[in-house]
Amino acid sequence: MRSLRIGPAALLAALLGASAFAQSGQKLFIPEGGVAQELPGAKDLPDPGVTYKVVFDIAAAAPKIDDVNPGLLGVARYVNTLARYGVPADHRKIAVVLHRGATEVILNNETFKARNQGRDNPNIALLHDLKRAGVDLRVCGQAVLANKIDPKTILPDIELDLWALTTLIDFQTRGYVHVAAN
Repeated sequence: MRSLRIGPAALLAALLGASAFAQSGQKLFIPEGGVAQELPGAKDLPDPGVTYKVVFDIAAAAPKIDDVNPGLLGVARYVNTLARYGVPADHRKIAVVLHRGATEVILNNETFKARNQGRDNPNIALLHDLKRAGVDLRVCGQAVLANKIDPKTILPDIELDLWALTTLIDFQTRGYVHVAAN
């Protein structure tokens, strides 16, 4: 299966771009996520006739504890961009697998605060919006165990899987394109 890596500079540039939604006055599908800028003359655009099957592999934490995870912002931007170009919801098969350094984003706010000097989990609203947009959110059970996370403290929008490696391989065997978003 093919794997795509998004480098930090490319991800940052994509996240900081002006939004075509904002320019047109339309409301964003996932407000925190932005949308890819329109580029006159661009040849390859999202195709409403294609079913996009993508699994995003998010393993890195945000640079600062108070920042939303940039990998999640990239997923939101992708979902918004597909929607902006008319790709219907039933043609957007998007999954996220969280593990390693990204694991703590799955914690409810009370538990996150207890582990992070009283700071709120800045990812909760975005995770909820992603789920509402149809994104399948998963967390690695091995990372949950390694980080001594009680499964009862995992946000309800997140599914607990045995192991990120198994989940990533299973999605790829079902035809999803793997994107390493960190």
